[in-house]
Amino acid sequence: MNNIKNALRGNMRQYGMVLALFVVVMLFQVLTSGVLLTPRNISNIIQQNSYVMILACGMLLCILTGGNVDLSVGSIVGFVGAVSAVFMLWHNMPVLPAILISLLIGAGIGAWQGFWIAYVGVPAFITTLAGQLIFRGLTLVILNGVSLAPLPELNSIAAGFVADTKGIGGLMTLALVMGVVACILLVGTQFFARRKRQRYGFEVPHIGLFAGQLAIVCSVIMFFCYRLAQHRGLPIVLVMVVVMVMIYSFLTMRTVFGRRIYAFGGNATAARLSGINTKRILFFAYMNMGFLAALAGLVFTGRLNSATPKGGVGFELDAIAACFIGGASTTGGVGTVIGVIVGGLLMGVLNNGMAIMGWSIDLQQVIKGGVLLLAVAFDVLSKRNRTA
Repeated sequence: MNNIKNALRGNMRQYGMVLALFVVVMLFQVLTSGVLLTPRNISNIIQQNSYVMILACGMLLCILTGGNVDLSVGSIVGFVGAVSAVFMLWHNMPVLPAILISLLIGAGIGAWQGFWIAYVGVPAFITTLAGQLIFRGLTLVILNGVSLAPLPELNSIAAGFVADTKGIGGLMTLALVMGVVACILLVGTQFFARRKRQRYGFEVPHIGLFAGQLAIVCSVIMFFCYRLAQHRGLPIVLVMVVVMVMIYSFLTMRTVFGRRIYAFGGNATAARLSGINTKRILFFAYMNMGFLAALAGLVFTGRLNSATPKGGVGFELDAIAACFIGGASTTGGVGTVIGVIVGGLLMGVLNNGMAIMGWSIDLQQVIKGGVLLLAVAFDVLSKRNRTA
């Protein structure tokens, strides 16, 4: 029993945000008379909020380096969307080369900002604020105040579904199979990690708590895969986000570079004295942010089926909120990829649920602001208690 209490106390941040997501989902499921968790609406939530989860993964690395944020990502989303539309509509460029060049442009923008931050020493807030103004202005110049549409090939990717076939009961077979495979991989990797920690003498959660966690997670995975199988199967952007989560979870938790990012955010001076190249870490974090902002720009533009002058406005705030709601620390060095995905889903469910209820945009902003404030206050208070 003490082991379970210690595990719960030590992971209160993670359990708290998952519990908050569950409560919000159940609340809007009741308020919307079951509309929230219909198969079609679940697909909508995933596609509508995929750009937030993509941006949040990149923003997490910036925040881990010491609480820094990138204020330019919304403008980069709009700029890359405009550039990709120009490539495909004005220059008749095939969709694949246009996507690759757009991603390279995003990485180049991130590298340019990372250079000023890491090697020149300009504060990240000022550099990215300047980037926000520059790339918003360039977007307006490129589009000249008008939207470019349609973009059918990009739309078929961003708003499309993985090719699937109907099986028993009219359910999409691949969606169910992928749910089973995901559960098997999850259970196998978690048991392997548990045994490895035991072998090296680290404390592990009680077997009952551990098995209960896996059972709950697998049940949630299968529920959502079943609901998706009732509609059109797996959205392409869901596969994209899952692959991205796997890559960045491995990068942050299983590599030397990832451990150095956490060390840098935890204590920059100690990290430098221990031989960590903190400038290189900062540079990579912002170059990566530019790349993911470009990817989010392509996804958003494709789903909208047009590039608009207002594309990406306010997206940086959604990404930052998802990170802090998902457990990232305002001072850096704390946060996980899974956590920011949960934070992004929480914001997405809030947006979707309030929209279904017909609540005004003004009220939605008030509620989301309150949720963000509570999340950061929880982080501050939990740190104060641990220090005491």
